[in-house]
Amino acid sequence: MSDLLHNNPWKWIPSLYIAEGIPYCAVNTLPVLFYCEMGISISEITAWTGLLSLPWMIRPFWSPFVDIFSTKRKWTLAMQLLMTFCMLAVALCLPTSFFFASTLSVFACMAFFSATHDIAADGFYMLALSERQQADFVGIRSTFYKIATVLGQGGLTLLAGWLESRGMKPAGAWSIVFYCLTALFFAIWLWHTQALPKLADDHPSGADTPAGIVRDFCMTFVSFFKKKHIAAALAFMLLFRLPEAMCTKMVAIFMKTPLEDGGLGLTLTEIGFANGTVGVIALLAGGVLGGVAIGKGGLRRWIWPMALSLALPCVVYCMLAIWPSTGFSLICVAVGFEQFGYGFGLTALMMYMIYFARGESETSHYAFCIAFSIAGIMLPGMAAGWIFQHIASMGIDGFSHGNVFELYFWFVMVCCLTTFVACGIAGPSIKEITKQQKNKK
Repeated sequence: MSDLLHNNPWKWIPSLYIAEGIPYCAVNTLPVLFYCEMGISISEITAWTGLLSLPWMIRPFWSPFVDIFSTKRKWTLAMQLLMTFCMLAVALCLPTSFFFASTLSVFACMAFFSATHDIAADGFYMLALSERQQADFVGIRSTFYKIATVLGQGGLTLLAGWLESRGMKPAGAWSIVFYCLTALFFAIWLWHTQALPKLADDHPSGADTPAGIVRDFCMTFVSFFKKKHIAAALAFMLLFRLPEAMCTKMVAIFMKTPLEDGGLGLTLTEIGFANGTVGVIALLAGGVLGGVAIGKGGLRRWIWPMALSLALPCVVYCMLAIWPSTGFSLICVAVGFEQFGYGFGLTALMMYMIYFARGESETSHYAFCIAFSIAGIMLPGMAAGWIFQHIASMGIDGFSHGNVFELYFWFVMVCCLTTFVACGIAGPSIKEITKQQKNKK
């Protein structure tokens, strides 16, 4: 109780969730842009940067060990310091001739440290706050995570674009961006060494040996696959976001590619504003409205409208590929419309996973659901560049190399069918789990 009385959450929750959001953007978003600028092929960019999501997907497998070795406060601080060194290493490696292999290696380490940091930080949040405080601050932590996303996808890209507009080469501009990130993260780490409270309850669990934890984890894992409707649930989690998975890496490349090659020919500054600022804010707005809609009408009522909302707005990229000379303002409107739809539709998946995980081992089962949903984005996204280049090599009549993006985004629209198929497959389980939630109320 004394911990709660002397703990001011406003001192550390905003900075803690900024520290969660920035590394995710630094690993999953920024490399796509500067690798594209530095001449790496599209298939290599999507395959290797897609693989970097793996630590966030498989983090449930090592999360129990964060509990038994050291405290969550120490884990959090250690991971922040290690990520600081990683950002410095990226800044140093970018101007070299071996930048691709070296930065990928560093990003892989940063992804592992970031995923581990998320485990420890979220655990610390639950330890440091009472149940009432956790409810009060859940919106605050989400808001500052989104602020970190705007800073990571928008602000840092804008900075790189501004540096390049003054004659700096891409390697030098992005190197300065990562030096700035290094300084920011070092300051966050330094702040948290003082601001994160030392909690009496924050200690190694000591509840079991590592072998015992592995045994319990395996039993929990097996129990997840014994849940009713598991096949339908897995199909829904893996397929619901397939159109978005095919767009995630390719949209940034499409925006950066010159007009003569079928892209939009945007500068980094314009990409940072359209995709990283307008897009992220629209995504957040869509998510908020989606939560309100499900809260009032229920998942079963909104599942199909949300599926349509998530899939069909991808058509804006087909339109932009057909008319790439569209003004920048209309491009921002199109990106905002697509991201709003994605944010609104994604709410259905999040609520489905929450409902499906209910019951015994709820926390662990929800973590498994998250892992499978990430796999549904990561695995197709890794193949997106290969599919694009395969389409380009087909030489289909009516589609020259200059407008392969148009054909690719029509392919994405075909992928939208899987979203609707996934909803149909999951229909009986959605009906049952929503009925169970209604009965509990």
